[in-house]
Amino acid sequence: MEQRSFKNETQGELILIPTPIGNLEDMTFRAIRYLKEVDLIAAEDTRQTRKLCTHFEIQTPLVSYHEHNKIVSGEKLIEQMKAGRRVGLVTDAGTPGISDPGQDLVRRCIEDEIPVIPLPGACAATTALIASGLPTDHFLFYGFLPRQKKERQTVLHSLKDHPHTLIFYEAPHRLKETLQAMADVFSDREVTLARELTKRYETFVRGSYQTLIEWTLANEPRGECCLVVEGQKIPTGFDTPSFWDAWSLIQHVDYYQEQGFDKKEAIKKAATDRKLSKRDVYNAYHQE
Repeated sequence: MEQRSFKNETQGELILIPTPIGNLEDMTFRAIRYLKEVDLIAAEDTRQTRKLCTHFEIQTPLVSYHEHNKIVSGEKLIEQMKAGRRVGLVTDAGTPGISDPGQDLVRRCIEDEIPVIPLPGACAATTALIASGLPTDHFLFYGFLPRQKKERQTVLHSLKDHPHTLIFYEAPHRLKETLQAMADVFSDREVTLARELTKRYETFVRGSYQTLIEWTLANEPRGECCLVVEGQKIPTGFDTPSFWDAWSLIQHVDYYQEQGFDKKEAIKKAATDRKLSKRDVYNAYHQE
């Protein structure tokens, strides 16, 4: 199904409107305009959003849409949009649909062929990532880990061999427990804790799991936290023969390309692993 977002602006539609994750100056002109123009605003917490609206002199009616009423409230919002009304969806902070029930409303709109218009804006995950010092070319955003220990361990084990940077959200009162669980499963990796992003007490703590655990014990973290974790290091050479021993030469080169290396560098690394000349690997790869 094709969506032409601005072909017919008289029909009902869902506007995904990011809000600041802390600093109100991060609100965009476009986001403010849409919040004033839509027929109603669906908010995760109407009390929180009302403060934002008051600050920017926005008088649009607010309705509640959150995890505990998303089915009933979502149906009412769908009816409103089918009747031609424009609905702005916001979360408490950041981009709606990321680790919140907004994704369910988006899916319903798509199923009913109601246009979904996304606005770019603040997101804690990418804000933390770009300041972490860890690789940003490839990354996996997981969000909140399960609260139950067994389920959390299962998830962490499933991510243990992932080669790219991992991003998690966590509540401050569960931070130490989560860091210890990661240390037990992921072993020694670089980690960055980002908290109070864009606010007055914005803090980054970079180092090992032990460094972060010690910092957590010495301080009293407040506000939701973001953890950016180094991916599994790519094994090299003959110290770990299981790494590539069962692969064909083609699979070996393709593996390095999947890790983000260009073809030339992937061929060079595969040749080094196998103690072959780059020319031999190049010729063999291109004969396939």
